Amino acid sequence: MDTINKTRHTSYVLPACPVEATLELIGGKWKGIVLFYLLDGRLRFSELKRKIGCVTQRMLTKQLRELEASGLVNRIVYAEVPPRVEYELTKEGKSLEPVLQLLKQWGEEHAMNLIAERQQTVVTEQASE
Repeated sequence: MDTINKTRHTSYVLPACPVEATLELIGGKWKGIVLFYLLDGRLRFSELKRKIGCVTQRMLTKQLRELEASGLVNRIVYAEVPPRVEYELTKEGKSLEPVLQLLKQWGEEHAMNLIAERQQTVVTEQASE
């Protein structure tokens, strides 16, 4: 979903609206990972791409633009040849640190086991076909 130009709703009504609004800003396959790596400080585009690994340049650019438009990431362009661009979290982006750390902790405690169980179920289902 293109979250720069289009939101899911024009109004967010309680009780779940803050969760939905937050997920609209940070949701997506790569945004959480980008935000997590930027917790350590400013990174060049190539450094960020290397840390993430399997994201395409086009997708990373799109996600960074959306995060910048949302006010969570600053883009710093240096007037050099070749041009150098770095990204850092804004004050609002940094305020997500406890949330991102809790997601990391939950992933360590639960997600890896759930993914392994899901994969085992798929293998079992395929073997029984």
